[in-house]
Amino acid sequence: MADFRGVTLKQLRALVATTRSGTMSAAAQALNVTPPAVTSQIKLLEESLGLPLLDRTEDGFRPTDAGRHVLGAAARIEDALNDCAEALEGVAGLNAGRVAVGVVSTAKYFAPKVLGSFGKAHPMIDIRLVVGNRREILEALSDFAIDVAVMGRPPKGIDVEREVIGDHPHIVIASPEHRLADRRGLSFADLAGETFLVREVGSGTRILMERRLAEAGIAPRVGMEIGSNETIKQAVIAGLGIAFISGHTVGAELADGRLAALDVETLPAVRQWFVVHRRDKRLLPAAEALREFFVSDGASFLPELPETAHR
Repeated sequence: MADFRGVTLKQLRALVATTRSGTMSAAAQALNVTPPAVTSQIKLLEESLGLPLLDRTEDGFRPTDAGRHVLGAAARIEDALNDCAEALEGVAGLNAGRVAVGVVSTAKYFAPKVLGSFGKAHPMIDIRLVVGNRREILEALSDFAIDVAVMGRPPKGIDVEREVIGDHPHIVIASPEHRLADRRGLSFADLAGETFLVREVGSGTRILMERRLAEAGIAPRVGMEIGSNETIKQAVIAGLGIAFISGHTVGAELADGRLAALDVETLPAVRQWFVVHRRDKRLLPAAEALREFFVSDGASFLPELPETAHR
């Protein structure tokens, strides 16, 4: 049976550093110790637990199944220690503390403004912003790497608390020269032969698009799969296809006429923006204050769509 009584933070950190870097020497440099010291700490850890924790591969050291379980425990221990440090810093109120925020890439059009306003009110709070696609933000949430996340669809595989920030409209965009740009009262059936430029599989926007088209009995003809809204916008402007996209990402281009919102019945499709955090993670004062600010004031920072997107 694994015996954790002799396990130390030095041993766990040696395992984490070796797994991250792939080599004992790089781990030693990261920990500011010698390579033999790292080797010794991992050997002691394996002896305590009675199982091998690392495999040597051509690409460096990789965790075994047992090693992955220990790494998960190490992450939770480090998270608990960070929570303790922040709690001690925050006992005087909101004059100190740190908060890590994960934001899906579509929300980067408003979330930084929320953080900027919050930061002005609480200048002593250290805010770390992580922007990524949905998969990356969910991984950060799973790994306790962030305190709160801003996204359009709360996860199903992680037990979270969620609060609505505000409405999140989705529209179909095209080049202003597109043959359908000036048509009114379009149905999804009218889009059946069009080339769609889409986000990566797993993207919340793509999932919503596929659901709406499936409800209309349409299988989209995918022209390109593109990992960023900015690139999708440029491709649509260039006439390479149309796109189902968050209205909050295209306000400037619609306003100055570089893009057109197609007048499709039942659109905009309105979902919500959410701020979420793990139910099993206790939010410390700084993180709780930021979460409350997103709920109370976040909607005022959401971009407004031009009237052409609502016609």
